[in-house]
Amino acid sequence: MSQHFSELLSGLSAVEATLLVLLISVGGAFVMEAVVIRLLLQYTRRTETALDNIVIQEIRWPIVVTVSLAGIYLFAQTPSVATALVVDDAVLDRFFGLPSISVGIVVWAWALNRLVNRLVESVKDKGSRFDFAPVFSNIWTLVVSIGTIGALLYIWGIEITPLFAGAGIAGIAVGFAAKDTVANFFGGIALYFDDTYKIGDYVVLDSGEAGTVVKVGIRSTTLLTRDELLVTVPNSVLNAAKIINESAPDRRRRMKVPIGVAYGTDIDQFEDILVELALDEPLVLDTPRPRARFRTFGADALEYELVCWVNSPLKRGKATHKLNREIYKRLNEADIGIPYPQRDVHVHTAEPASATRSVMKELSNGGTTRTREDDGFDEDDAEDSDYDELLDDE
Repeated sequence: MSQHFSELLSGLSAVEATLLVLLISVGGAFVMEAVVIRLLLQYTRRTETALDNIVIQEIRWPIVVTVSLAGIYLFAQTPSVATALVVDDAVLDRFFGLPSISVGIVVWAWALNRLVNRLVESVKDKGSRFDFAPVFSNIWTLVVSIGTIGALLYIWGIEITPLFAGAGIAGIAVGFAAKDTVANFFGGIALYFDDTYKIGDYVVLDSGEAGTVVKVGIRSTTLLTRDELLVTVPNSVLNAAKIINESAPDRRRRMKVPIGVAYGTDIDQFEDILVELALDEPLVLDTPRPRARFRTFGADALEYELVCWVNSPLKRGKATHKLNREIYKRLNEADIGIPYPQRDVHVHTAEPASATRSVMKELSNGGTTRTREDDGFDEDDAEDSDYDELLDDE
């Protein structure tokens, strides 16, 4: 076959022979992609998992590039073919040696990075707790990038030992300059391994912020509050904070609706009304069954709580609103009173003292009252007299 191919090339010009070799190599790669890869895809479509489909989809183009470069290089190594090409052996070695290997490394590194990221996303989409995908994707991309650069430097004969020494010194400097970033990075890793939360969970922080986790990054975590505001919290802060995950281990949340009714109410009828209203509310789960609990004898009312469950912590507010409306309407229909705090103020009129009564009686009869001034008493004279007595004593 090689003899017939050599005879074919001998009848062509150098340019035509070169184009023919390129066409055969690239065409063979696409034929391989069309036949082999597609046969594998047809087989993997019958499997239950989608992971094998992802693998084949991501490696198809690296295979095409690799086969094309390898085909051209192998053809060029045949003496009869090499003499017919428009380029000489030195050019072939210079192009299809280290450059082609470098291209292959870059293509396969790119495909491997995409493959792992897609596998991580596929696992996350299935509801796995492996939802810390952004952090691992960033770590994997960093590892692949460093490995690719190291491999390229190695095959090109560039000494990397001095680079490692310089990188160590630079790493110390960068570590001090970017200590917050490093703390956020390792804080995110710790949060993942602690299984603290995942995307979609509703969390409450000890600082008061609360919201749904919408993004977990290598530096921070983003929460979406009930007011549709995005709150970005550094991972190092979250790692040191007290976090209440209201979506774990189960997204169902218990809610309590406090109600007070007047003393003298038929409590059996009242409890039946509460449970019936909860069962009729679509937002309230039938299991666990809603129940009414008599908590205490209040100062003004019998204090009850309607205890029920909703399938998400985000629905507690709306469920409370709808239950309060229906409870108020039903209690009015049943003539059951909802008391409010009252205070009775009693005013007692005290009898005046005897001296006060005599003065008031004299005034009421048109009389007058005598004062110290009426008796000729002068406070200034008294002070002077006291001062004179002190002088006499001296």
